[in-house]
Amino acid sequence: MRKMNKANHWLPMKPHLLRRSSQTVFLGVCLWIGWRFVEFYFYSLSMGGPLVSRPPGVEAFLPISGLMSARYWLQTHIIHPVHPAGLLIFGAVVTVSFLFKRSFCSWVCPFGLVSEKLADMGCAVFGRNFLLPKRADWPLRSLKYLILGFFVWVIFFGMDLTGLREFLDSSYNKTADVRLLLFFLHPSTTTVAVLAALIGLSVLIRYFWCRYLCPYGALLGLVGLLSPARIKRNIPSCIECGKCARVCPASLPVNKLATVHSDECSLCLECVQSCPVADTLSVGAAFSRFRIGPLLIASTIALIFLFTFILGKACGHWQTSVTPDQAARQIKQLQYILP
Repeated sequence: MRKMNKANHWLPMKPHLLRRSSQTVFLGVCLWIGWRFVEFYFYSLSMGGPLVSRPPGVEAFLPISGLMSARYWLQTHIIHPVHPAGLLIFGAVVTVSFLFKRSFCSWVCPFGLVSEKLADMGCAVFGRNFLLPKRADWPLRSLKYLILGFFVWVIFFGMDLTGLREFLDSSYNKTADVRLLLFFLHPSTTTVAVLAALIGLSVLIRYFWCRYLCPYGALLGLVGLLSPARIKRNIPSCIECGKCARVCPASLPVNKLATVHSDECSLCLECVQSCPVADTLSVGAAFSRFRIGPLLIASTIALIFLFTFILGKACGHWQTSVTPDQAARQIKQLQYILP
């Protein structure tokens, strides 16, 4: 007789609680950085009151600049000084994805958490989330790879080193963070309509943005294919209940696979938590019996980002080379350029 999971009252919740705790902590950090950056922006406009420093962590929201800095570093072995934290954060995200597949999307990314909550809202209202038919799902999933391919082509093949350096040194790149803030502070009618459509679709279809449109997720999915971490199914003990496939947010047929290799798997561990038979589903290293627990995933991710912060501060590659006075002048100039 198969051994049922005796820890139904607490152990199955542990992966979910750890993942949700990780998401909440990172969301709190992002909100704090965002609030500090808004303070910095308005201080720069008024140049009054106590000095407010620019939080370098805002570079986490500039992945395209981080990708450009990565190409610049690969060619010159020099960390560009305008958004140095962006390169380090980009490196940390890629490292996390190499170790634990697309776990950044389900354990760290605040947009992933918001997307989950919108989908939960849809479940509460409609009783379920909707799935697109395969003939529509597959072509739409390719969109994020096409968007990623466009950026990769432009950055790595469409620009020479001189053009790349000129862009990184440009006032546009120096104010990329401010431009992103203004995009949300003063949205156009088109922007509001697009955001409303994305929110509505995310309520109906779980992970709509992540599954179909996010180029960052596409990149991390490709990196994750190289990851040694895999969801593994112990076929002899599996009772073929199908619960793992039903709860998988990526709609993967976990109940039919011995090992999940898909680029859509984010190691959210919802399938592991739902399995009623002990030790049937687990995260393991490829070609090894070593099991990777949720606590190891959560702690390793946290340590990678903490190490990135400490390394950047210690090496002097965390703060931007743009001085507060320069930033204030550029921000004021934007008020006359942007509507």
